[in-house]
Amino acid sequence: MIIEIRAKNCFAFDEAIAFSMKADMRNKKFGSNVHKENNFNVLKTAGIYGPNNAGKTCLIRCIKAIKGVLLNKKNGLMSNIFTESDICELGITFLHDGRKFSYDFKYDADKEEYIYEEFLEIIKDQYNNEKEVCWLKRDTLNDEFTCIDTELLSMMPVVAKNNVIFHLVDSSKFSALNNMKQILVQFAEKIDIINMNNIPMEHTINLMKNKNQLQEKVVDFIKNADLYMDNFEYVEMGSIKVRNNSEDEKPEEKVLDIPDKVMDQIRLVSTYKGVQVPSMLFDSTGTKKIAAMASYVIEALEQGRILVVDELDSSIHFKLTRATVAMFNNELNTDAQMIFTVHDINLMDCKRLFRKEQIWFVDKDENGVYVYSLADFTAENGVRDTSDIIEKYRKGAFAALPDPELINSLLSIKGNAKEADLNDK
Repeated sequence: MIIEIRAKNCFAFDEAIAFSMKADMRNKKFGSNVHKENNFNVLKTAGIYGPNNAGKTCLIRCIKAIKGVLLNKKNGLMSNIFTESDICELGITFLHDGRKFSYDFKYDADKEEYIYEEFLEIIKDQYNNEKEVCWLKRDTLNDEFTCIDTELLSMMPVVAKNNVIFHLVDSSKFSALNNMKQILVQFAEKIDIINMNNIPMEHTINLMKNKNQLQEKVVDFIKNADLYMDNFEYVEMGSIKVRNNSEDEKPEEKVLDIPDKVMDQIRLVSTYKGVQVPSMLFDSTGTKKIAAMASYVIEALEQGRILVVDELDSSIHFKLTRATVAMFNNELNTDAQMIFTVHDINLMDCKRLFRKEQIWFVDKDENGVYVYSLADFTAENGVRDTSDIIEKYRKGAFAALPDPELINSLLSIKGNAKEADLNDK
């Protein structure tokens, strides 16, 4: 599970930011929202609010970049365009098999080089005191090198910088490095990142092809989300009649249209009042997004995965988004985690759904981008457990609220129209 994400000079973030999933155990409210393991307490869910173009998606991109680095894939990193430095800094603290680890790296986006990396294990004793054990540190700028595998030390100053060290060196020859690689890769492989405005149906299709308990749970999720649906299944092509060469019978959503998988999409069938219809042609955008998301949700809950969702509430009814989040908060969920960006303030509910530290904000002004939690606002700021959080947010108590001057646009449009009419006369 993710405990903390750190970033500096990455995408929209110029100054250092930290997004934390650490639970504040001084707060006893909604204990089921917390995963507790070996004296570590991690939040199961967190929602991130903020105006459009403030930086919410950039936080998701940071998680995606970290995953890419750990899995030896393209990181997609960009330094902040308003700074002179090309060095991106990213870090993640996470829980893996009951142990807490931290991995940080610095990447020169101009030279495409990893100039710094450090891997730590954080050990907590029975008194909640934490101690850091450094497994590896490679600081090429200051010529500082540390590694539990002492035989690797002589190689570290001369090894290439075009990748992180555990993907450059044959780790099988070094026990600690190999263990470190397995921990980082296994953790990264558990992270699923989806954008509800560009979510592929392929994942659900692959699960629907296999008749098993996971497939049944995906179907139940979709059926429960759509009150009018009798069934949802993947059928043989001969079981349903579809007119060919009809421009009307194409998915309206480009984001859900997979050209090389068209036939697979057509074979996803929804049943209404006993009548089977191709889901991709007849179901609403919201129902199709639910179907695409369902496999990720069920797989996360079943297999203890980390689901990161951008724009969770896109085209989906607020009751469904709320119910989905509640599934992850539930005490029956023992090890799955969900992090999401959202605009729907109906989810901002600290009376029935969230602890304060589960609600986060991203905001920006002319000086930079800020990432902060509702937990940063205390009774001294007028925010108590009994406060109406939604109403306070509406009134701008937490900032991170768009302030569109659309009336000026309307006046400008009307003014230009009147001016054009006078010119015509």
